[in-house]
Amino acid sequence: MELRGIIPAMVTPLREDESVNIEELRNQVNRQIEAGAAALFCLGTNGEFYALSQEEKRLVMRTVAEENCGRLPILAGTGCITTKETIELTKYAKELGYDAVSVIAPYFAECSQGTLLHHYTEVADACQMPIILYNIPARTGINMTWQTVAKLAEHPYIIGIKDSSGNFDNTLRYIEETPDDFIVLCGNDSLILWTLAAGGNGGISGCANVCPEVMVSIYEHFAAGEWEKAREVQDSIRPLRDCFKLGNPNSIVKRATNLLGYPVGPAKSPFSLEDPVIDEKLRAAIAPYMA
Repeated sequence: MELRGIIPAMVTPLREDESVNIEELRNQVNRQIEAGAAALFCLGTNGEFYALSQEEKRLVMRTVAEENCGRLPILAGTGCITTKETIELTKYAKELGYDAVSVIAPYFAECSQGTLLHHYTEVADACQMPIILYNIPARTGINMTWQTVAKLAEHPYIIGIKDSSGNFDNTLRYIEETPDDFIVLCGNDSLILWTLAAGGNGGISGCANVCPEVMVSIYEHFAAGEWEKAREVQDSIRPLRDCFKLGNPNSIVKRATNLLGYPVGPAKSPFSLEDPVIDEKLRAAIAPYMA
């Protein structure tokens, strides 16, 4: 599977009663396709996978697959705390025709590198569909070492990794120690260009919910050999990224998307964010993206 470019880590639109807003989810699918996304990714951290029920996750997956209708590759986050649940949700993604799944490391309960090897191998063996590992140690409590990733890369169904560690040396080792066809995607929007320059494939971007065309243009300029333009665009998202320290980053992304006029609704309680002080700072940061 070839994946290169910018993949939006799509938010999950909700109504005020916190039910999934199917109509707006369909709108967001089309918005991202029109912006030039390389693929669509639902149920990641920005998609609030951690706050959705299994049925809500299945509804989101069905809706994205139906609305996309084969136009772009589609990915879904299917990682759960237990191996059994992860296998069940991954098999459902396979039934729906997803091109790959993103599987986060098991979280909350402490696990070792050996546990990661066992977990991912069992999921890959049972589901036999392309799997992209998801490394986000700030949320899971464990960083996948390059040795673990190199070992997992030997499995025919484990095809890549999204690294949201924010540690660029970590990303470099993933690139250096895995086969050339192993997909390495940046999960930290501020490091997308540098990941591309190091030989990575692109990024799964939360900021693409706010400014999809801008994020896509980082890759487009890079691919065209326009380094200075790519660097200029990469640097331009810093004001938005600086707002992430004001609260839960994916809640900030969702609030910014709302302020731009896209009714993606609240984050699931208690993570919803509506604060006049934060809104003022967000409006300043997203002013360049206002219609």
